[in-house]
Amino acid sequence: MQKITVAILISSMLVLSACNTVKGAGRDIESVGEAGERAID
Repeated sequence: MQKITVAILISSMLVLSACNTVKGAGRDIESVGEAGERAID
């Protein structure tokens, strides 16, 4: 039972960290797009 609980906790941590990474990458891409728009104007 303890092994299952530990496995669930580790899986949850990995999923949450992956979501955070994707969100950060999205912000980076957005900021690059905004910088490009400013350069064109």
